[in-house]
Amino acid sequence: MAVVKSDIIKQLKKSYPNFLTKDLSKFTDIILNEIKNALKRGDRVELRNSFGVFFSNTQKKSIRRNPKTGEKVEVPEKKTINWKMSKEIFSELNDE
Repeated sequence: MAVVKSDIIKQLKKSYPNFLTKDLSKFTDIILNEIKNALKRGDRVELRNSFGVFFSNTQKKSIRRNPKTGEKVEVPEKKTINWKMSKEIFSELNDE
């Protein structure tokens, strides 16, 4: 089961019933956009002791092989997003 933004907003609404749903939705949008913009700039996003660290990585351009035809294909340089979980999440997932 995937967690979608509407589920996060419902959970926030349960925790903070005094806030309007549209305000919680706006708050969630702001946080997600800030994370996205920081990663675009190449910054690290650290949510310590609760979630982990997001960071962007640049993959160098390379020449790879198309497995279907066997011909060589040049793959351009691209950015990827990596995530390293916090120690707390690691402990919870592994029942330590």
